[in-house]
Amino acid sequence: MDTHVCGPGCTHGVSAESEKEITEEFQVSRRTFMRDALAVGGGTLAASTLGMAMTPSAFAKSATPGSGMSSHYYIPAHANSVLWGYFSKSAKPVVEVESGDYATIETLTHHANDDAERMIRGDAGAESVFHWDAKKKGVDRRGAGPMDAKVGAGAGFGVHICTGPVYIKDAEPGDILEVRIIDVAPRPSANPAYKGKSFGSNAAAWWGFHYGDTLTEPKQREVITIYEVDATGERNWARAVYNYRWTPQTDPFGIVHSKIDYPGVPVDHKTISKNPNVLKNIRIPVRPHFGTIGLAPAEAEIVTSIPPNYTGGNIDNWRIGKGATIYFPVAVKGAMFSVGDPHASQGDSELCGTAIECSLTGTFQFILHKKASLPGTPLAELQYPLLETQDEWLLHGFSYANYLAELGPNAQSDIYGKSSVDRALRDAYHKMRHFLMTTQGLGEDEAISLMSIAVDFGITQVVDGNWGVHAVVKKSIFPARGG
Repeated sequence: MDTHVCGPGCTHGVSAESEKEITEEFQVSRRTFMRDALAVGGGTLAASTLGMAMTPSAFAKSATPGSGMSSHYYIPAHANSVLWGYFSKSAKPVVEVESGDYATIETLTHHANDDAERMIRGDAGAESVFHWDAKKKGVDRRGAGPMDAKVGAGAGFGVHICTGPVYIKDAEPGDILEVRIIDVAPRPSANPAYKGKSFGSNAAAWWGFHYGDTLTEPKQREVITIYEVDATGERNWARAVYNYRWTPQTDPFGIVHSKIDYPGVPVDHKTISKNPNVLKNIRIPVRPHFGTIGLAPAEAEIVTSIPPNYTGGNIDNWRIGKGATIYFPVAVKGAMFSVGDPHASQGDSELCGTAIECSLTGTFQFILHKKASLPGTPLAELQYPLLETQDEWLLHGFSYANYLAELGPNAQSDIYGKSSVDRALRDAYHKMRHFLMTTQGLGEDEAISLMSIAVDFGITQVVDGNWGVHAVVKKSIFPARGG
């Protein structure tokens, strides 16, 4: 596995069809209600390796792009370039980048073995990650749990395949890392039988909100649905191919998995019964995004990938896709950015436990905002992942804003029994109140009234241990004032 710096004209992850759209997307001035607070200048960051110039985002005044000449890195998904099921502040980085640099990063779904013929066969990178025979696994640790766990190394205490970490030079605790998502594309099946197609899996699993609350028997059942996605991008909808009920699966080490209790277990299709008559004539909108994206937290050496936290992680917001920008508080030296849990589509709540889990490749730009430059800007005091789209700002509330600090030494286990939508909504309310008061100079009563009449609160997810509620405010309600 080689991580390389792309040369001039290299367009890994940026298709010819999307390049014009991407350029325009970042060159057009954003209709941001921050402009009066920031007085953004007109400078640009050179992106010569992508053949385009990009206008800085609304917060670029505090960025430190260095020389202005950006590098473009390509990071393939491989057994040596992923952390399976955890974030770690001490993991060896796969690459070091500077503020302003780009990286095209391959990500793999941890559900690819639900149909290995479609999602792994012939794909060298995926085969290296998912390799598992009687002697060894390509990636042994899968989760933040003990290495001698009976179910498997890492105990499946964390399940997402996260490519990284990417080390951001000069990033220190107290800084803010801005991550721009330039492009997102499905990973094509490498099996010649499925040329031009991508596939994903939806698992209605035991951790789903619905589990046990069903009309038909057996009440406690896990169902896998395989979806087909057009890898060429010409069709913007997915279709179901077939589904099947999970049956006890024996892994290559001889452990029987009666339920989906460990990531990457190969499913023997001779043991299942496929139902092709599922969701007939229904088109599922495709909106590719990354379910897990963020930085390493400081509170523990190794942290499960499942519950989201103040540095991001498994946020599972379908809006974290192409054209979006997300801001993270830096907690450790180098920031240690990782991304994974790629989705072809997901609804708010991710109710049954998963989205359409589908391998994707993304192109990102990293902008570092140093702590000393933050006072007086809207990024001052940012302590949670803040998402920006072309038209909206989205603040992420969780049942526990920083569960690792709030719940003590057993936080990574205790969080699963303590989450609620009520707590997540209150956290989102507190964050939006602070956001409106500090960025717009509103009084508390003004902010509360505005939230009730113009801010949408939605359930991000109820399946990740630390449940999420997002608050959405449109930029257009805040035209520049006094200008």
